[in-house]
Amino acid sequence: MSSDLSSPAAVQLCYKDLNGSCIKTSYSPGPRLLLYAVFGFGSALTVLGNLLVMISVLHFKQLHSPANFLVASLATADFLVGMTVMPFSTVRSVESCWYFGENYCKFHSCFEGSFCYASIYHLCFISIDRYIAVTYPLSYPIRFTAPVSGICIAFSWLLSIIYSFSLLYTGANEVGLEELVSALTCVGGCQVAVNQNWVLVNFILFLIPTLVMTTVYSKVFLIVKQQARNIESMSSKKAKSSESYKSRVAKRERKAAKTLGIAVVAFLISWSPYFIDTIIDAYLGFITPAYIYEILVWFAYYNSAMNPLIYAFFFPWFQKAIKLIVTGKVLRENSSAINLFSE
Repeated sequence: MSSDLSSPAAVQLCYKDLNGSCIKTSYSPGPRLLLYAVFGFGSALTVLGNLLVMISVLHFKQLHSPANFLVASLATADFLVGMTVMPFSTVRSVESCWYFGENYCKFHSCFEGSFCYASIYHLCFISIDRYIAVTYPLSYPIRFTAPVSGICIAFSWLLSIIYSFSLLYTGANEVGLEELVSALTCVGGCQVAVNQNWVLVNFILFLIPTLVMTTVYSKVFLIVKQQARNIESMSSKKAKSSESYKSRVAKRERKAAKTLGIAVVAFLISWSPYFIDTIIDAYLGFITPAYIYEILVWFAYYNSAMNPLIYAFFFPWFQKAIKLIVTGKVLRENSSAINLFSE
């Protein structure tokens, strides 16, 4: 995709009748249509997937648990990324122009930071929740309660929103970059410059939950693996017919490892390139080409589309809930009391 983006067919202005208009990079119909399809599909998948998760948790009483409320809040953050960020970024990425006004440009940047950081911190707290569930299965209900879940949700939202809006609306991100900001300012542009100090803060805010997720999920994987081996060992001593049971245990072990592996790998692939590039770019004088930056941004956006698949759709009860929603059975009387955990 980078080769298409780096070879513009023509160069013109975003607003040809206005002085000080930004330069527009136009692409041939093929790559242009492909980019709109890829980005549009990502936006639709993000909105629909996370909307299904939100409806599932809020509608079905059986899913009303502290852990699932955390998942629903994560889905809300990702849903807002798909609704308020990705569609406008699609036009900006393909057209290389901002057509939605200067005021919404700043709001868009604030929404981008707020909802993306909220998503990251929700993922972090979900990893901690699952670590507690695996490590302390008997005392888990009294350790991760509704108030604890509420604190995690409130922290994720408040930190993300307050930080993003205060940083951009105070102009602290542009201190020391006045000449660069002046050079980048043009009609039809929407670029946010962040100085080295705040880029470092951004990176730290990403690094902390990343280290927590990686460490916690590594421990969860080892614990689940050990527990599976213990169960297998105990079972093999009881009956020779345990081969089928051992195969089921092995299957559950592989599924757990696969789910945890996908979660960590998807997160790292989505977000690490973007944050690593931003911190390197800030210290090398902002040399990253625009098309490379757009590719990294969209890799990060797509994590919001993958989250419902990884954190919800992998579980049978969510799959059943989604089936009920899609088929319209959720509209029937007392549908909220349906048993989603039945075999």
